[in-house]
Amino acid sequence: MTSPASGHRVVLRHRDGHHARVTYEELFFDLVYVFAVTQVSHQLLHHLSLLGLVEALVIWFAVWLGWQYTCWVTNWFNPENPRIRCLLFAAMLLGLVMASSIPQAFGDRGLIFAMCYAALQVGRTAFLVWELGPGHPLAPNYRRMLGWLMIAAVFWIAGGLAQHEWRIALWIVAAACEYLSPMFGFALPGMGRSSTRDWTIEGGHLAERCQLFMIVALGETLLVSGATFADARLWDMSSVLALLATFVGTLAMWWLYFGTSSKDASAVITASADPGRVGAHLHYVHAILVAGVIGCAVANDLVLAHPHDRLQTAQVLTLVLGPVAYLLGSTVYKRVVYGSFPLSHVAGAAAMLALVPVGYAVNLLAMGWLTTGILLGVVICEAKVARSPRAAPTGPRA
Repeated sequence: MTSPASGHRVVLRHRDGHHARVTYEELFFDLVYVFAVTQVSHQLLHHLSLLGLVEALVIWFAVWLGWQYTCWVTNWFNPENPRIRCLLFAAMLLGLVMASSIPQAFGDRGLIFAMCYAALQVGRTAFLVWELGPGHPLAPNYRRMLGWLMIAAVFWIAGGLAQHEWRIALWIVAAACEYLSPMFGFALPGMGRSSTRDWTIEGGHLAERCQLFMIVALGETLLVSGATFADARLWDMSSVLALLATFVGTLAMWWLYFGTSSKDASAVITASADPGRVGAHLHYVHAILVAGVIGCAVANDLVLAHPHDRLQTAQVLTLVLGPVAYLLGSTVYKRVVYGSFPLSHVAGAAAMLALVPVGYAVNLLAMGWLTTGILLGVVICEAKVARSPRAAPTGPRA
């Protein structure tokens, strides 16, 4: 496909009606985000407080948005083309430095974090605006996107230069610009707004990319469990029970996502009359889902490292809010896929919140098993639904 203005070929994916496969370039790119997810979970673990939670959420949204915007790029553009491949590799380098600076993102390396992230988002999009040229149908969308990312970059860099409280506030504004602007079609004065019907995505590929990121996040919980168990001085019964609780909890989260609805999600996007809208909804939801998984990874570390310790408020909230975020994210995810809310997930989230006062009366091992037990209860309810006739996937209602 040739850009009328530039005269060179626009390196879009070839669409032949079949599922576009995830390429090795994309899988290689994701390795940086394996490291980034680990850094976010460690950031929260080492700053386990309300302020630390806010900091971790801000960092997490930056990590997710950097991956999400790149994911949409590789849905449209061919990652095996040398120019797009080099773009991905440059994004990997910036992402690697950004992830490496996460432990000090609210300290001495805040400006490094902000500049790498802004360069990733703005640089990638500016290259694609040039690549498309002025006449391509996708060009107006990317110009609007570039405008919003440049606005966000001002807040990211200003935050990197500011002191701690102002840094948090400015970075929240920056993340909101990038997270919310697609909901309004990247609307800008004088440039109009994009329609999701213009986002001619390949649904199966986008769903698979989200699913692979979920594997990355769930893999982080297993890595945390294995590493903490390996470091235990004594493998006694409590340590073994703690490992079992964390493993079963991770398995339950896997089942609630991959065992019930992940294949249907691919079908929903593919069959939708507005695949861009459904794909955007799924990306919004996955930010919450993966945040819940990261919270659960931190909870697993606490349970394995100190199974006999009593819980402080921060630990109680960590063990409860991680699964709650995951269940609520899964609730919205299945609303997007099936058009209805799974009551088992809502009930499970309510039961988790009811454990808050219990957490002050038990140790970490007992609390770990209580939260795992609730997740298993939701799995059992979902398994019953899966065995019964279920409504066909419908996608989100207008």
